[in-house]
Amino acid sequence: MTKTVHHWIGGKTVEGTSGNFGPVTDPATGAVTTQVAFASAEEVDRAVAIARAAYVTWGTSSLAQRTTVLFKFRALLDANRDAIAELITAEHGKVHSDALGEVARGLEIVDLACGITTQLKGELSTQVSSRVDVASIRQPLGVVAGITPFNFPAMVPMWMFPIAIACGNTFILKPSEKDPSASMKIAELLAEAGLPDGVFTVLHGDRVAVDALLAHPDIAAVSFVGSTPIARHIHATASAHGKRVQALGGAKNHMLVLPDADLDAAADAAVSAAYGSAGERCMAISAVVAVGAIGDELVEKIRERAEKIKIGPGNDPSSEMGPLITAAHRDKVASYVKGAAAQGCEVVLDGTGYTVDGFENGHWIGLSLLDHVPTTSDAYRDEIFGPVLCVLRAETYEEGLALINASPFGNGTAIFTRDGGAARRFQLEVEAGMVGVNVPIPVPVGYHSFGGWKDSLFGDHHVYGNDGTHFYTRGKVVTTRWPDPADDPSGVDLGFPRNH
Repeated sequence: MTKTVHHWIGGKTVEGTSGNFGPVTDPATGAVTTQVAFASAEEVDRAVAIARAAYVTWGTSSLAQRTTVLFKFRALLDANRDAIAELITAEHGKVHSDALGEVARGLEIVDLACGITTQLKGELSTQVSSRVDVASIRQPLGVVAGITPFNFPAMVPMWMFPIAIACGNTFILKPSEKDPSASMKIAELLAEAGLPDGVFTVLHGDRVAVDALLAHPDIAAVSFVGSTPIARHIHATASAHGKRVQALGGAKNHMLVLPDADLDAAADAAVSAAYGSAGERCMAISAVVAVGAIGDELVEKIRERAEKIKIGPGNDPSSEMGPLITAAHRDKVASYVKGAAAQGCEVVLDGTGYTVDGFENGHWIGLSLLDHVPTTSDAYRDEIFGPVLCVLRAETYEEGLALINASPFGNGTAIFTRDGGAARRFQLEVEAGMVGVNVPIPVPVGYHSFGGWKDSLFGDHHVYGNDGTHFYTRGKVVTTRWPDPADDPSGVDLGFPRNH
């Protein structure tokens, strides 16, 4: 019997009432293993009302109470790493070690939230005028929502809700309907840690649920991670309804390899960054720009390494790469490779048509490598979100930089070189939000913020780090005068208030 994933509302599992469900497949077999309930607009209304009621007490709770819960949650999360990783592998398909890494990166943000007391300290200026003090404080927003993608069903929600909750907000998560179970396990652990009912909610669904959240008058802010077209829609729609929005979009991340680079290290990095998690990462390197005469040698080194990657079910310890999330996504990724030669690309490796013995119905695709890729080709212009690496050629550093900066995306980028001066120029001149120097996937640690430029980010705040704290709170300035008991009444003064 197919199991059903329902919602988490008011501290417990609540069965969906809309009558609409979506399928969840095991990507390694292609079999439907689960169905997930889709929330109606009325169910969204009820869940928001419960979260709003919970905010009345949670928003005024002590920092000690909030961090006590988060410390307990962190311990439970740590103890349940394997269980969460198994759920991720079963529904997303990534290999177990990669799923464990995802949980570990999410834990970094929980660590940050456990120390939220230092982030929420205000400022005080005394004696700005005679017996006048001015204080700046930060307060929670209310009910906030997070809409998260399929590729990191545990990590990306943890980019959001730990900080939001630590700041005193209540949080509604709308995870991807393709792999919903990890979010439910997280909800159970939060309840076990003592989080009050209604502070954390999980609503599953499709566009109906998303649009209801974007328009709901009691949702104060929306966080989103996904593709650029959807990020643009989220930002425009939620902003039009008066909400604060951080919407992280797609990417086409470039790695610039200079002639002096260690080509073995660069090839290792390119293979790891392009094909890890089957390329289903917004920080994946999908375009390598080879500068000067090194291109042929670099491509050959990448090919040699790519051909050795073992593809198989994510729960097989020997597998290094798993399947793609759905058959439809697999077919879309394959279409870029099949059409590449006609658009001027040299197909070095063609991973389409790949299958795994015993798992023929899985969503398999092999590793693809395209060389001499024109910037006009679909494989270069679009975010493929699969194990396809494009190699472009440039004669000089300046030409390579210009190529990267011409991209409409600006999420992450990297340079491989032994020249410190060139690396310094690159980190200042490249138009991207996150830069790696001999680091292929420069995802910041939890206490620095994550976010891109250009079409990779809509809104003014990056996610987690200091930006996360600022996003989930709003500032208030309090000016105070306490008269000395010996003062005479000062009388009425209609002039402009004096500060000195």
